[in-house]
Amino acid sequence: MNTFRRCRCLGSIGLALALLPALAAASSFIGPLTVTPGPSTVPANGDVNPYGVAVVPRTSGKLVQGHVLVSNFNNGQNLQGTGTTIVDVAPNGTLSVFAQISAANLPGRCPGGIGLTTALSVLRNGWVIVGSLPTTDGTSATAKAGCLLVLNNHGTVVETFSGTRFGARINGPWDMTALDHGDFAELFVTNVLNGTVAANGNVVKRGTVLRIVLAVPEDEAGDSGGSMPRELLRTTIGSGFSERTDPAALVLGPTGMGLASDGTLYVADTLLNRIAAIPGAVFRFTSAGTGHTVSMGGNLNQPLGVAIAPNGDILTVNAGDGNIVETTPAGSQVAVKNIDTSGAGAGTLFGLAITPDQKGVYFVDDGDNTLDLLH
Repeated sequence: MNTFRRCRCLGSIGLALALLPALAAASSFIGPLTVTPGPSTVPANGDVNPYGVAVVPRTSGKLVQGHVLVSNFNNGQNLQGTGTTIVDVAPNGTLSVFAQISAANLPGRCPGGIGLTTALSVLRNGWVIVGSLPTTDGTSATAKAGCLLVLNNHGTVVETFSGTRFGARINGPWDMTALDHGDFAELFVTNVLNGTVAANGNVVKRGTVLRIVLAVPEDEAGDSGGSMPRELLRTTIGSGFSERTDPAALVLGPTGMGLASDGTLYVADTLLNRIAAIPGAVFRFTSAGTGHTVSMGGNLNQPLGVAIAPNGDILTVNAGDGNIVETTPAGSQVAVKNIDTSGAGAGTLFGLAITPDQKGVYFVDDGDNTLDLLH
């Protein structure tokens, strides 16, 4: 009798273990999703290498609710840090240019000029904010500090945020996420040029995460004649992240971020193959250093873009392969899926954003310069 019971018990355990992969897939957000290849992101001027992805939350001016904005990092000659366009992609795949930015016509400082990065956010009050990490020849040797560019709802740059304010410096803004309260917003920005160019390919531990608090007026006129977003506070809330220049990727360092509902900011620590957590990011006034490690290694292979799934899990896409990884806040990597539509694999995935219906993920693929959908 005891033997029979033991056998039944072992059989139940074996069955449970066999079902674990299926149970994990069923409980994960990306597990049941599949990829639909999307439209080209290449505008008439030939800009390539799509980086940032942001869904428009509300119709205003040229901004249309539910459309997706994509920032391009390279120009038509495929030189990194020289892309000047933000394109608009409608749900039916129609492409238009939201903004083409000229360094000669900027209303404020942006050291080095224009090279639009993954740092892209669209605020409900009609403002678009995008990072610039520019070069003159596509190489890290000519990379400059850049800035954050503020555009109105008609795609015109009306102001810039740069240099050092409140003791915190914008220096190579690489990615961004935002907490949008309407009349004010908090931007979270990673910076990757703190000593990297001078280090000439060696790793330096000076990457930062900034929290920038803005007063955000309604962009009713759609021009620079009215009130504009105004910086109220800028704080370094993360510091000491590993970063270095790279001949293929220009620079590697802390990249994507996702803000959880409890105020924890998750950061893709690209060089260390880890997801870091900065607790209390929304109200933090001091640096948490490199945060605490949520997950490291495993399926993480130079994580870049980050988004928070509707179930609270952390979604990251890898630079080292064509995979998206889903990780719980407790650190379990519950799902991994290849989503590269170009077949190029490494170096193709950057920005991503949850779809408005909360059922899928928009992502860019640099291998074929498209905006694709995992749904």
